[in-house]
Amino acid sequence: MDAEKAIITVGREYGSGGHDIAKLVAATLGIPFYDKEIITLAAKESGICEELFKTHDEKNVPSYLFGLVTNTGEMPQLAGTSELPLNHRIFMAQFEAIQRLATQSPCVIVGRCSNYVLKGQPGVVNVFLYGEPEARIQRIMQVENLPYDQAKERVRKVDKQRQGYYNFFADGNWGHRSNYHLMVNTTGLAPQAAADTIITYVRGYAQR
Repeated sequence: MDAEKAIITVGREYGSGGHDIAKLVAATLGIPFYDKEIITLAAKESGICEELFKTHDEKNVPSYLFGLVTNTGEMPQLAGTSELPLNHRIFMAQFEAIQRLATQSPCVIVGRCSNYVLKGQPGVVNVFLYGEPEARIQRIMQVENLPYDQAKERVRKVDKQRQGYYNFFADGNWGHRSNYHLMVNTTGLAPQAAADTIITYVRGYAQR
């Protein structure tokens, strides 16, 4: 597989450097990069205020939404999206934006259940980045200028939010190896080295 023609999805633990590494992958390959840009696109196409997307971005699903889930763990298909709660419409708008982006050109897409949204689509390689807890805490201390205890709590909280979001909407557990082609421990790796590892894997994926 030509890496320059792949759709690469990147899931990540908080503090693993996922955003920066994914951006380096896209820059190295010369393909588009989407992270927060998905929010802007989904807001524009859905007509929902962008601030609402930011408020709910990869956050835990409100408890009342669990009542919509069927016994199979899937969301029911309603006649129109206007019948769905606002929270679900926001999530669905992001899913639709990801699907459209993946049909336009090769790209790197960060988070938001993108590996699940594009499940079964040819040319998609799913990556998950993780790191040792202490290393991730230290990184958040530097990036967000937080004291140790606050950074530790921030890492715990954001990971829990992402896990809750993914486990509710996707088919499988967040961060479980069965949902990804490649998992990379970024602790001790320079961002470009991690990016190069991903690119090398993608280039060799079709030769397995």
